[in-house]
Formats: sequence, C-alpha cells, structure tokens
Amino acid sequence: MAIYRLLNMREKEGQSIGVAIIGAGQMGFGLIAQISRVPGMRVCGVCDINVSAAQKAADYYLSQLSGEKHKVTVGSDIRKVIEQNEVDVVVDATGVPEVGAKIAMQTLMAKKHLVLLNVEVDVTIGSILSSLYKSANLIYTGSAGDEPASTMELVEFAKTLGLDVVVAGKGKNNPFIPNSNPDTCAEEARRKNMSSHMLASFQDGTKTMAEMNLLSNATGFVPDVLGMHGVSADVKTVGDKLKLVEEGGCLSQYGVVEYVHGLAPGVFVIVNSPLQPVDDQLRYLSVGEGPYYTLYRPYHLASLETPISIARAFLLNDPTIATISGPVSETVSVAKRDIKAGELIDGIGGWSVRGVLESHTDSVTNGHIPIGLISGKVVAKRDISEGQFLTYDDVEMDMSTTVWHLRQLQDSLFQAK
Repeated sequence: MAIYRLLNMREKEGQSIGVAIIGAGQMGFGLIAQISRVPGMRVCGVCDINVSAAQKAADYYLSQLSGEKHKVTVGSDIRKVIEQNEVDVVVDATGVPEVGAKIAMQTLMAKKHLVLLNVEVDVTIGSILSSLYKSANLIYTGSAGDEPASTMELVEFAKTLGLDVVVAGKGKNNPFIPNSNPDTCAEEARRKNMSSHMLASFQDGTKTMAEMNLLSNATGFVPDVLGMHGVSADVKTVGDKLKLVEEGGCLSQYGVVEYVHGLAPGVFVIVNSPLQPVDDQLRYLSVGEGPYYTLYRPYHLASLETPISIARAFLLNDPTIATISGPVSETVSVAKRDIKAGELIDGIGGWSVRGVLESHTDSVTNGHIPIGLISGKVVAKRDISEGQFLTYDDVEMDMSTTVWHLRQLQDSLFQAK
C-alpha cells in the first residue's frame, strides 16, 4: 500500500506519527515546515543549541496548522525532546558527527526510530549503529531526498528490473574549492541563509565524498580511485566517460560510486543488460545508444523528502538507505592548510581538513583517519603539510568523545578483510 494512502488512513483515524527534529538550521527548518502539510504526521519536539532558532521553527510550524494546535516541546536538551512519549521517530538534522553519535545513542535508549540528515555521522559509525538498531528491532536510516538515498532508489529500481548496475553516483552541486573554509564562504553562506561551515564542507568536497561513502556502504560499490574521478559530463555523455579504460572511458573496474560535474542537482546510475532482447528494447525506448544506459533523476529535494523516510520507518519498518554490513569506504582526512605541531585541528567544514573517499581496506592499511573522528580536542603531534593525508601517527586523538568510543567498538566488530 502506498505510503501516502497509509498516512491518510492514520489522519482519518485521528492518529499521527510523532516526530522530533534535532537541528533547526536550513534543512531542519524546511522539514519542520513541510510536516505541517503531511497527513498523519506531526512535530512533537524541536531541539537546537540555538533555542531561538528552534522556537522560530516551531512557531512557524504551528502557524501553518489548521484547527486545534498541539504542544511542541522546544529546547536545547536532546534527551528531553527525544524521550517524550508522543515521539515515535527522531530526525537528526545536525550534520555534526559527535552530536549525531549522542543523538543516536539517546534515541536508541528511548526505543525510537532514527532518520538521519547527518551523513557525516553515518559514514563514521553507521555500521555499528545500524547493527545496534537492528538488534533492538528499530529502524536506523538515511533520509530520502539526500543524494545517497535518491541514488539508491535508482539502484533498487534497476536491479528490480533485472538490469546490471555498473556505476552509481551524483552530480556535484558546488564548484570544487579544496581550501574553502567558513571565512572564505561566509558572504555566500549569508546570502543563501545557511551555515558557513556547511557551505565550506560542500565546496571543499567533503560532503560529496561522504554522500558517496554512504552509497558505497549501502551497495558494496567502491571508489575506482582515491577521491573518485569527478569527470565533467552531461546525461548524454556520462555513460561514455564512465566506461572501462579499454572501452574508451576512465574506469579500471565496474561496481563503483562516482560524482560528476555537470549533472547537478541530479543523481544517476549506469546500467546494462546481457540479454539482447532487453538491450534492443532499451535502444528502442531511446534510453541511449548502448550498451550502457544512464538512468537519471534530475533533482533531489533534500529534507523536503524526509517525511517519506519517517513514514517508511514507522509504518513499514523499512530503512530508506543503510549500510549493508561493515564499512566499504571511508571519508578520510586531508590537510587544507599547513598545520603546525601543537595546533588544534578542527573538523568537517572548518579550517583544517577536508574529506576524500578511500576504500576501507586502503584506509586501514594507510592508517588514514576518518574525518568524522576529527572531533573534540584533536592536536597535531608534528607539522602537517597542506594536502597531506592525516594518520594516527600525526595527531593526538580525543578519546573522550562518543563518536570515538563507538568507532572503536565498530572497528573491533567489523575487521577489514
């Protein structure tokens, strides 16, 4: 039965899925506003370190409701918001690994489902969190509307049809500026009404790497090379560029994740079929000239699609996208500037490091540090040059963080093969 029909049935029965949103920034506010128009669903709590932002979002939500208004708990206390009896599903819209780790554990202890608009924590400790939630018969999932889930829709669609998926990926939304930081992009962030740290993580490539990291962990596909190829192409040419080298493309293997300049804001998969009648029909249907065909979704609606994942988790007990087992890939840390011994190193979207996608096996062999672990008080033990991959020999990690402890547990349970 369609999710929309199930939601309408709940609405008619006077029932609703209670949702708590942690993070009232651009993505969180959009989601909160959107839920005001979704049947069978209501916002029960909004939490943000900036309580005024949380209150603004809650007030707007309530102003859009027709009929009797219900209570929305607002504050900065994660536990108070999550533990309400009315809450069925929690949405993490923070984008901060350490905060996400705490939200995930608090949500698990409260026996609620968790939907993530926080790919950064997912690619750092998603394997252990997914396992813990499964053991508790709860749903842990990425969100519809984020590029990994939008691409996963195409992967599942193609595989359901019996097609072979050889490449899966996204268009890069922002120009690649590897040294971008909150200062260099402050004015643009102000114009776009978004966090300068978030925009910096978009521009320096970290977000794209993390998104394809999640898709990798959910599909088993790997990056063909360190950081992926990042070719420039359009819908008509991407299938030719992302072929094997011996076929005139750039790939050394199939079964890979990729990002492409020129396809934003869409996502894509490249498919083929060993069956000649199927190949003939794909050509006839003008999907392409073959033998590789590009299926393209020309948009993703970010947090505006999150209600689908909320409903899917609660009503169908089904994740939208989640890691299939242990990590397949990692988003590892690269210095954005020269760092001196004794300096504090800040994390995602900051001044110190950006993320690059690497296979999990290679990251373990090389001792590279997942960028989501650059949290708390991380200090350089020696000079680090711009462009250098950070290793555990280079820095003193903060072993007091929640994300660190969960990562240690994950590493002990999912050993690299």
